[in-house]
Amino acid sequence: MSLNGRWHTFRRVPSFYLPNEWRDWILDRGSLTQRLIEASNGNFSVRVVRQAWLQPNRDEALMLGCPMTTRALIREVELLCFGETWVVARSVIPSSTLHGEERQLKALGNRSLGTFLFKSRAMRRGPLQITQASPEHLSMQVGYSLHDPLWGRRSIFYLHEKPLLVSELFLPAVLRSQAKR
Repeated sequence: MSLNGRWHTFRRVPSFYLPNEWRDWILDRGSLTQRLIEASNGNFSVRVVRQAWLQPNRDEALMLGCPMTTRALIREVELLCFGETWVVARSVIPSSTLHGEERQLKALGNRSLGTFLFKSRAMRRGPLQITQASPEHLSMQVGYSLHDPLWGRRSIFYLHEKPLLVSELFLPAVLRSQAKR
């Protein structure tokens, strides 16, 4: 999954930029994992697509303040509700972050990173950035024929002041779930 789109930081997100139907999901600063668990009545799972030591994208390295040549643990997952992909996520965790309590992040497996982050008393979250992405940013494994633009967000989380970047791209299934409620 590549999320090399144009990311924007807003003090207040203008309504002409982010459609109303997406605002509640994209701008929510709480635990996305918890929200997905609630929206799916507990029918939630995480599918790891890839986890490897790789070089972050240029904009990811800049955002994290890492040298361009650094290697980081990159974790790409699909967040599923009712067995359907609702969100694809990419986490970039610099090796310098993976010390102390945070070394557990290397072995999350199919557990949610969000659960780990939001349980930590040492966590704080930086500002949200928002992007509008085209469906080509997704690999074919999500099984969608997508035509409409997708919306995503990213932010740096700090655990004991050590950074990691989490990017999330929301798929149309999220809105379909809301329509059924």
